Amino acid sequence: MKTNQPAARLALEDGSLWAGRGFGATGTRVGEVVFNTSMTGYQEILTDPSYAGQMVVMTTTQIGNTGINHEDHEARDVFLRGFIVRELSPCVSNWRADLSLGEWLQQKDIIGIEHIDTRALTRRLREKGSLKGVLTTDSAPHNDDLVEQARAWHGTSGIDLVKKVTCSESYTWTDPSEDRWISTQDLAEIDKPQTFHVVAYDYGIKHNILRRMASHGCSRRDPRQGSPGVKS
Repeated sequence: MKTNQPAARLALEDGSLWAGRGFGATGTRVGEVVFNTSMTGYQEILTDPSYAGQMVVMTTTQIGNTGINHEDHEARDVFLRGFIVRELSPCVSNWRADLSLGEWLQQKDIIGIEHIDTRALTRRLREKGSLKGVLTTDSAPHNDDLVEQARAWHGTSGIDLVKKVTCSESYTWTDPSEDRWISTQDLAEIDKPQTFHVVAYDYGIKHNILRRMASHGCSRRDPRQGSPGVKS
């Protein structure tokens, strides 16, 4: 067990309670609990605007070994409410990492919880569908009170989440996918002169969509130089 981790609990509206250890931020959050079966790409999942208002359960056993970098975000901010894993990696082993997962979640004020039986939790979510939940590192509330808090939460239905994830003003995107992350075939495509002018409506668009359009010469006189880019 890692040091200085507070006890944490996850209470669901169906009455189930899950005890573990917290990491990242502390406090209490409510959200819609869902799961993701991806084996890699947790940073992209954490920054995916489509998870606004939700707590994500990762089914992969260990999460966090590649840390967090500043290049792979899929949005300008984090919109999910919590992160639930079986085990947080005790070390970060990637040359691109700028922060550990725990450090980054603390900066973003997102609570994480580990030592959860994510297989059993995922089975429950698969059978019952997404469930309202409360994630807390506070030792004061009684378990029954946490369950009632989960049930009393209004949920995401009827909330204008687009307003939360969309941009407040237009911007121009010029950053293409980095050459080392794309295939030889895609590089050949980039070298073709293209003059497409694209206007993308940002209702929570993922940055990689914009990167790929920019890489293929959308509204770029020279794919290698940039300008004027994709307008959003």
